[in-house]
Amino acid sequence: MSRLLAFTLGLLCCALSTRTMSGAELERGTAVTEPFALRELDHGRFGLGHMLAPARSSDAPLTNAELFALPAMASVRKTLGEEYDSYIARHKAALPNEKVGVGPSFDLQVFDDALITSPDTRFVLAGIVNRMDRSYVAPANCGEVRLIYRLTRLTPPPAVPGDEVPSPRLPMTLNVVLKAKADAAADGSGQAVTCAEIAGRWLGAAELSLTGAELAARLTAKDGPLDLIKPENIRKIETNLQIAHVPKSAAHEFRTDYLMNVFDLDAHSGAYELSRLENQIDRERLLADDNLRRDFRDWLLDPVHFRELDRGTIVIPDRFLATSAIAATPVGFSPSELQPAFGLVAGDASAAKPAFEESDIVTALQKAAAVGTTLENIRSVAGFERRLNDASCSGCHQDRGIGGFHFPGVDWMAEKPSNETIVPASPHFFGDQVRRRDILTAMRDGQEPDFSRGFASRPQLRGSTELAGTSYLDGWGSHCYVQHAKPEENDASFRSWTCAEGLACQTGPATRMGMCFIQSQRAVKAN
Repeated sequence: MSRLLAFTLGLLCCALSTRTMSGAELERGTAVTEPFALRELDHGRFGLGHMLAPARSSDAPLTNAELFALPAMASVRKTLGEEYDSYIARHKAALPNEKVGVGPSFDLQVFDDALITSPDTRFVLAGIVNRMDRSYVAPANCGEVRLIYRLTRLTPPPAVPGDEVPSPRLPMTLNVVLKAKADAAADGSGQAVTCAEIAGRWLGAAELSLTGAELAARLTAKDGPLDLIKPENIRKIETNLQIAHVPKSAAHEFRTDYLMNVFDLDAHSGAYELSRLENQIDRERLLADDNLRRDFRDWLLDPVHFRELDRGTIVIPDRFLATSAIAATPVGFSPSELQPAFGLVAGDASAAKPAFEESDIVTALQKAAAVGTTLENIRSVAGFERRLNDASCSGCHQDRGIGGFHFPGVDWMAEKPSNETIVPASPHFFGDQVRRRDILTAMRDGQEPDFSRGFASRPQLRGSTELAGTSYLDGWGSHCYVQHAKPEENDASFRSWTCAEGLACQTGPATRMGMCFIQSQRAVKAN
């Protein structure tokens, strides 16, 4: 109770100590989160049934029983079932005395697997996100647009007397990843729409003050940003399921695990097949295979790839990657086996044969400096390890996410839908919108975009002061680094990770990483 009280008081103080900024201000031109517009779009051609089964005759919403009965989704359902069973089996083998099941009476409280294929659930459109900042992956397609769907009960659970009406939303998302511009063969418009035009459409939507049906109609109009988003643009789908929860007890710390998978669309069969997660290093395989580990080290320390890792634009080859990941939260600020890259760098206690010695990284930094390569993020061994973690799917979602999600989405099915009181996305998501909008602006204006990004914990500013004093950068609750009394002793990768005026970087034991909170009276007097 005392920790909860302190947290609540901190939230109240936050309003007095740092500048606030709504997500709607930051996401202008880069995402659609207006709840009533999303409701219209979900009831129209952006409902999941229209996207994944466009030949379906019915306009009724696609239930999950119908969704996973589609031949295209057979591999998805099979994989989720196998991953679910495997996760439980691993836990029982490691902790045979613990009770595992659905509900609060169990030590490991797992998600009710039956809800995934139930006729009483469906995926509801919860947000649309522009990812043209990923054009470096697919330049011919101008990057991506993502439709994010949230698993939802069709009938809300019964209310408990004295409590709020429970939300019908369930902790699982399904992201439909589409090409922002369709392949030439699939584009039946006969017009060569450019990336600049598409970026301009999105930025133009930022000026709209419409809501609901009017906004939805404008977004899907012939010159609107969503007009070009059609089923033939689909590249893959991504699933993120809160698979289990461990409540805090005498034997355990609080923890929640999220299962992440990716399924590529097979152009010939029309089915979604299990794929490698982008940049999700297969740690267990690397640590067990001397040759694979050596190949990964040599590949990543190549000057070209090392710079791409620093910039956040790296695409690691499939042979080093995993097909699934468990993102455990919270992970804290100290390195631990919960992090995807733990053990790959010498100094972590988990591996007898790490992939990288500290001397390997120091040499790579020296080589970069010798040829005049300016590194923006990796300036130390600690910076390399942090970047290796947050470049992966699970490592990124562990960092400043709302649980294991970066976009839980808007609940337009609520009695009073609002994305002001219910935050649709994480601080990491909102903190990255300035960078994404900068890239869209460059594309619109015919300039060469800068696709680099900062750490997941600390957004890249690009000269903007828009985030200064907010929780997204250096305000209350932001991530920070405790500075040494002697500036030259500060880790070069994190020297800029300071707190806004009136706040102090507070950490736990054995780490200089922490969060910005109200400065204590004792500290104020000392200063």
